[in-house]
Amino acid sequence: MAHVPTIAPVVAAKGEGLVCALTVDDGPNGRDTETLLDGLKERGIRAVFAVIGEQIEAPGGAYLLRRAVAEGHVLCNHSTSFADMGDWSPEAVREDMLRNLTIIREALGDPKAPVPFWRAPNGSWGVTAEVAVELGMQPLAVANVIEDWLEQDVDVLAERLRRATTPGELVLVHDGGGDRAGTVAATLRVVDERLAAGWAFTLPIGAE
Repeated sequence: MAHVPTIAPVVAAKGEGLVCALTVDDGPNGRDTETLLDGLKERGIRAVFAVIGEQIEAPGGAYLLRRAVAEGHVLCNHSTSFADMGDWSPEAVREDMLRNLTIIREALGDPKAPVPFWRAPNGSWGVTAEVAVELGMQPLAVANVIEDWLEQDVDVLAERLRRATTPGELVLVHDGGGDRAGTVAATLRVVDERLAAGWAFTLPIGAE
């Protein structure tokens, strides 16, 4: 049965026990996204990529988006830019969401490409959850962050990610919005540790 979107953002990962859903924001972003995709492919992990329209339209962005989808990753509409939408009207929110859906689907060459999730930039929801549900997208929680927008020290981020990977929940890292090489390195390090400890990385509830 297909998931029916609800206004309450999804916070849970599929499965039981030592499971966690990796969600990745603000890309695609050149080498950082490519390195992350390489690592996830090697480890057989699917993630949710919350993508920004202007990043897709930047050089190489469409290629990375197509690669992510081809390798089984799930897309999340993350707006056309990094603007805070918390005080936007429903009409302005809807226009931006639809524009980003168009950018995504034109880059993929598929007018019906699934984009099941929405995440508000900066976690500033305003009326965006309600509009997302109207458009058939499930709001996706900003959950278990590692504050990788503040620094890129791999050891620091790895320790934060160890604390943030909570059984049954989402965890959020960034592949865009600046240099994210440290984030990617820390993510792959901690993923390897968790896999060795018997964890599984699944998708959020609501993903096919």
